[in-house]
Amino acid sequence: MKRRFLSLLLCGAIATGCRQPPSLPESDQGEVAYTLDPTVRYQTVHNFGASDAWTIQYVGANWPEEQRNEIADLLFSKETDEEGNPVGIGLTAWRFNIGAGSQAQGDGSGITSEWRRAESFGNPDGTYDWSRHAGQRWMLQAAKDRGVETFIGFVNSPPVWMTRNGKAWSEDGKESNLQPEHYADFADYLVKIVRGVERETGIPFDFLSPFNEPQWEWMCCKQEGTPYDNDELAAVTREIDAAFTKAGITETELEIAETAQVEYLYKPDKGPKQRSDQLRAFFDPTSELYLGNLEHLALEVAVHDYFSTWPVENLVRTRQEAWTALQAINPELEYMASEYCLLEDNEEVKGPGRDLGMDPALYLARVMQADFLFANASSWQWWLGVSNGDYKDGLVYTDDDKFAGEVYDSKLLWTVGNFSYFLRPGAIRLSIERADGTPAEEAFPTGVIASAYENADGSRVIVFVNQQPTPQPVTLTGNRDTASTFRAYVTSDAEADDLRYAGTFTTVDAYTLPARSVVTWLLPAS
Repeated sequence: MKRRFLSLLLCGAIATGCRQPPSLPESDQGEVAYTLDPTVRYQTVHNFGASDAWTIQYVGANWPEEQRNEIADLLFSKETDEEGNPVGIGLTAWRFNIGAGSQAQGDGSGITSEWRRAESFGNPDGTYDWSRHAGQRWMLQAAKDRGVETFIGFVNSPPVWMTRNGKAWSEDGKESNLQPEHYADFADYLVKIVRGVERETGIPFDFLSPFNEPQWEWMCCKQEGTPYDNDELAAVTREIDAAFTKAGITETELEIAETAQVEYLYKPDKGPKQRSDQLRAFFDPTSELYLGNLEHLALEVAVHDYFSTWPVENLVRTRQEAWTALQAINPELEYMASEYCLLEDNEEVKGPGRDLGMDPALYLARVMQADFLFANASSWQWWLGVSNGDYKDGLVYTDDDKFAGEVYDSKLLWTVGNFSYFLRPGAIRLSIERADGTPAEEAFPTGVIASAYENADGSRVIVFVNQQPTPQPVTLTGNRDTASTFRAYVTSDAEADDLRYAGTFTTVDAYTLPARSVVTWLLPAS
């Protein structure tokens, strides 16, 4: 039983209504006034997601169905409990790991953890076994049943029978592990995966992501992966695009390049030069590697947030520079923040060590706000939906057992929910600024960060991140009515504050953000 429901049971046994505090927290801080300007509109936000690597292959196949459904509800549910608290975080995208077949190799795969070896639907003789990936297929269907709208198939390594060394990792990291004579075979393989998954599950992939962090060497022995130089990546992408055209695939777009860090997107001198400056390499029409005219390529760039979040000045600067570079190349391109978990090792956060509390959640909230405010992200996706490990890499956590165990929610989960539960596909970011003119950048190190959005149904969403150790009163002007009402949902250090519904309030009065909290206001449509 997860911590959140355990606390509910204890509350019910002791007193009624204990999840609702009797009043807002008191504060000695002066009010901070914000002005909403719905006439100033920015990017469209399409979805929030996470991936099924690597835990789902066992949990989704072997764990008791009650616990599998519990996990699915935490990730995807849009329901509320009897007190108005969200049951889950309402993710709207789900990433499916198309494995390379290292699991069938066992210890011979060289990948030390069984959890990180992955199945493949394909076989070296060209046949396919659609009974594989059973756990992942279960969760894929569970996501669909709970209203998830966007599905992405992603690849870490080509299948092992197409690689240079017969493994799902690179021997020396100097070139792609995919043999050039198998580029077309790999493209045909992906066509069969896209068609086969849709045929067997009834769920099409909206996007196919054939590459993952091509800048890294991906040498033995942690997980499946392969590097790609820019020319290799371009050549393989063209083969896949041609194979899609030949097969008549129209519903699946190709998503590239899943850059390992933000700066690899736009800096020519970042890391290996033959793997950097990918925005210009693939989307500038003057580049010899230009891919922007391919029929099936999505008009977007997929970027990973890793190792670009500290110090805070770097977090802000890299996203501002990325957006400027993107606008210069093609203003129609969208920026997709397609993967992140906390791997950093700095004075605020350490990647190793599971932490279900608020410290990593506040760090994450700041990163999310930066992606939306400065990179104008149109999608935001976390790495592992479920983790069995001792890292800050999961939203939901489980015991390290392939067949049964406990399920744990986390403040990371609920903090993502402060965005994902309320921002529905098609939401548009709006202008919200401090009334005293203080730039948003100045709040990022330790202050209050705000972002605002409007859903297609006209409802508006404001997300506040209070990084301060004290409560902070805030006021809002500029919504439709002077006395607008809103519903508030709180994630904080308090055990019960897991996206807790805190009540209905009005913009006539100041609202006090709890210390170290993420608070979402939901303002109804007029």
